[in-house]
Amino acid sequence: MSVVEDWVSGWVVSRGASDPVARPWGWTIDVGQPAQVARHVVVDADEARVCEAAAQARGEGWWLKVFLPEPCEAPEAQVCAWLGPGWASDEAAFLMSVELAPVTPGTLPPGYVLRTWTRGDVVRVLIAAPDGSLAARGQMGVAGEVAVADQILTTPAHQRRGLGSVVMRALQQQALASGATRAVLGATTQGRALYESLGWRTHTAFLSLYRTTGPTESY
Repeated sequence: MSVVEDWVSGWVVSRGASDPVARPWGWTIDVGQPAQVARHVVVDADEARVCEAAAQARGEGWWLKVFLPEPCEAPEAQVCAWLGPGWASDEAAFLMSVELAPVTPGTLPPGYVLRTWTRGDVVRVLIAAPDGSLAARGQMGVAGEVAVADQILTTPAHQRRGLGSVVMRALQQQALASGATRAVLGATTQGRALYESLGWRTHTAFLSLYRTTGPTESY
């Protein structure tokens, strides 16, 4: 199974999305949220594959997740040039993976509290600040032997205190206990350094795009 397929299998578990439907260029996933009705996942992306998927993402709330064949530092310009006007992108990201093994729990600053729980096939971690407010959180969708980290967050007031490392270590332990042997995530450029310090390996770049206007005749 490819690392992109691993990511898809665990992401749909984490988000409660539909089973992926195979397409010539990848998969289609129904999400069912106002801001994201569905998404097409394009693998081994080139101009023809991306434009074919875009032609079938015609309504408001449709997204493309475009995985390029190899890492690159600025995929936005390349992919947006293929699509032309009518599309906007999130920050470029990187697909990363790690083999799961027991890890040493991270150390929290005084007053912070770590909570973990599992609901169905989703494991979650919460770090509460000394006043009880949210400091950091994250979750992993577990699909058989693969776990996909998702919605990893450290709130601005609590950054640079090592909370992200504590969250990731706790998630990896929880996923391992749930039967997963490997994990995958999508990292921003900023987050990539943290994950690399924890042993994660970069595979490829990807980009999330969404429609800003209706389709044009070129599609």
